[in-house]
Amino acid sequence: MKIKGLLSIGIADILGSGIGSIFWFLIATQIEPESFGEIYYFIGIASIASYIALIGSQDTITVYVAKKIKIQSTLNFLSLILGGISFIVIIIIFNRVDTSLLLLAFVINTLAIGDLLGSKNYSNYSKYFLTQKILLLIFGFSFYYLFGVEGILYAVSLSYGIFVIRVIKGFKESKIDFSLLKPRIGFIANNYMLRLADNSKNQIDKLIIAPILGFALLGNYALAIQIIGIFFIFSQIVFKYTLSEDSTGNKNKKLKEISILFSIGIAIIGFFLSPIIIPELFPKYIEAISAIQIMVFSTIPVSVGLIYKSKILSLEKSKFVLIGTLGSLVTIIIGMVVLGTIFGIIGLAIAFVLAVSVEAIILFLSTLKIDQKLRK
Repeated sequence: MKIKGLLSIGIADILGSGIGSIFWFLIATQIEPESFGEIYYFIGIASIASYIALIGSQDTITVYVAKKIKIQSTLNFLSLILGGISFIVIIIIFNRVDTSLLLLAFVINTLAIGDLLGSKNYSNYSKYFLTQKILLLIFGFSFYYLFGVEGILYAVSLSYGIFVIRVIKGFKESKIDFSLLKPRIGFIANNYMLRLADNSKNQIDKLIIAPILGFALLGNYALAIQIIGIFFIFSQIVFKYTLSEDSTGNKNKKLKEISILFSIGIAIIGFFLSPIIIPELFPKYIEAISAIQIMVFSTIPVSVGLIYKSKILSLEKSKFVLIGTLGSLVTIIIGMVVLGTIFGIIGLAIAFVLAVSVEAIILFLSTLKIDQKLRK
């Protein structure tokens, strides 16, 4: 296991996510849950729109850059063209320039991160990631105090501008060559659908909750998601590292075992600490406590699922990951509508845990199937 690369990703993700969380937590203390929920609603729209545009998903680019296949510029070109079209569509439908800018920012960020991880340029990944989070803090508070809540999404969009440099560099390193697409269209298409479904799974809850249960409840749920996201950091660090490593034959079994044990420990700690910490830091968001205590146990299936996802994607068997993601998406949609309507935020939290658990189970069973075929 190459500890230096893992540390570069880990330190950047921990510090960067910490900075990002500080920003969102401080904003949450300044505004009402309803306004916080509305911000997350439009972030959800921008995020889904960006993944509709992303022909070159982060995992696709990571795998092909790691394997030194010069398809990156072609995927970047197609993604940016679709991003421009999506930009116009969002303005027409929602009349929100900030949301349109945010979707372009998400597209550029995804393309750049895929390149950095695929090239195993972990040091530069750290620099870019941390710079973006610092800019979020600077622009975020500046725009909030200058323009109010309406300035926040503009600030978030602007913070991703640093990644434009990396995308331009990617165009210089390889030529646009559409002939490279045909022999790889299956993997690219599966990965596209996978990332779109995965992102929809992560964002659809916001689009469901707002019209059914209102922005105030969404605000409490969004804070819970923000906190749970901190508990996912270690597993996501491991995935970012192991995807490129698995793609080149390095298994890192010990690291994956540590990831699962860590997720169990963090779930137990989160369950007992949340009722103590939340009332002190976020008195307006008391409803989020019960949701956090349930959702924190999703760290375990998420950790397991990401380990199997890394292995499957490294073998370019993304259709199995897509099946898992679709299973999770269907679960969260049904769970949010049914359980959310009946039990409120507790029902939403249960639906969230069920969704990630379904995905982990499908990925595990898919890995067994793949291993059986490889042994024949």
